[in-house]
Amino acid sequence: MKIKPFRGIRPPKALAKQVSSRPYDVLSSEEARTEAAGNEMSLYHIIKPEINFEIGTNEHDERVYKAAREQFDLFRKKGWLVQDQEEQYYVYAQTMEGRTQYGLVVAAWVEDYMEGRIKKHELTRRDKEEDRMKHVRVNNANIEPVFFAYPHHEELDTIIARIANGEPEYDFVSDLDGFGHTFWVISDKQDITRITEIVAEMPAMYIADGHHRSAAAALVGNEKKLQNPNHKGDEEYNYFLAVCFPDDQLHIMDYNRVVKDLNGMSEEEFLNALHEDFEVTDMGTEIYHPEALHIFSLYVAKHWYKLTAKQGRYDDNDPIGVLDVTISSNLILDKLLGIKDLRSDKRIDFVGGIRGLGELKNRVDSGEMKMALALYPVTMKQLIDIADTGNIMPPKTTWFEPKLRSGLVIHELK
Repeated sequence: MKIKPFRGIRPPKALAKQVSSRPYDVLSSEEARTEAAGNEMSLYHIIKPEINFEIGTNEHDERVYKAAREQFDLFRKKGWLVQDQEEQYYVYAQTMEGRTQYGLVVAAWVEDYMEGRIKKHELTRRDKEEDRMKHVRVNNANIEPVFFAYPHHEELDTIIARIANGEPEYDFVSDLDGFGHTFWVISDKQDITRITEIVAEMPAMYIADGHHRSAAAALVGNEKKLQNPNHKGDEEYNYFLAVCFPDDQLHIMDYNRVVKDLNGMSEEEFLNALHEDFEVTDMGTEIYHPEALHIFSLYVAKHWYKLTAKQGRYDDNDPIGVLDVTISSNLILDKLLGIKDLRSDKRIDFVGGIRGLGELKNRVDSGEMKMALALYPVTMKQLIDIADTGNIMPPKTTWFEPKLRSGLVIHELK
């Protein structure tokens, strides 16, 4: 793996909390409009610039992309974003519910993505790639980072821990969710050299979150390479912005499903049909969390049910077939409810585990949905095994939390 330090563009110490934001893809335009209200320094003006247009403006309108660049230039002119003088690495720590994970902020090599050493576990959609590619092109920068995982490395952990014992550059708690964000600069040349050497020995990194951002950043870098007749290989566009976390510090949350109807069945008929492939236990009206792989939590008709997949209904030797998302998709969503394409079927929606199972109950009790299905979370080992074998996870399988804060540091492509 090849990484390099870079001259980050970032907020002055006193402005980090005001400037930084949630990622562009975890909230709607209207939510961004609300969160940015009264804060002209919010990064949403760059990553969700449609908030500065009339309500209903298409976020893919060419005027919106142009406005992103205008805002980026404005932020730099006003001193809300300032470029570091030296190439550096950074450490970014996130704290959620008493658990802290420490990420190394780097410029990752485009060729590692193009040649498969930066490994993915999800398919990407071309329209979403193109949207992010336009954003990278117009700003000539990776405004938002992607989220990588790597097999933990003792010496690298030790270096990062030592740096994190020093005085942070930024240290604040988000008012929105109470998550802590702490940020340090790595400027020591010996540390920079050693970090680069350690990562060079790693055979792979894994995209945890941000598959479309990764693809877009790498594709734009490759475009610039092909367009430059004097390409040498050391240009900044050969790299893109990533935050890399050791796999043993990461936590994947459940990613759950809610469905609008029972495909013509009554609740009783649906429950009876489940008995063919599952042991079905009525758990009553109290919220029930699945406690292990191959056990599901179903909410229907104001009751929670424990569904335990019967032996022989899945293949433990198949890295995809053994996933609970595959089992539930095959035996419940497809077989019983006729939902064959999770990406496009309008009868199904997905709820990240951060919202809790109470959100599933509320959406069914409100009448919006007919049933809800909670899954036991995927493990990091499963994710890495699938990426290493060249397989792709089904849609809506992993939910990482906390999400990376955008705007703490930006990588310019020139």
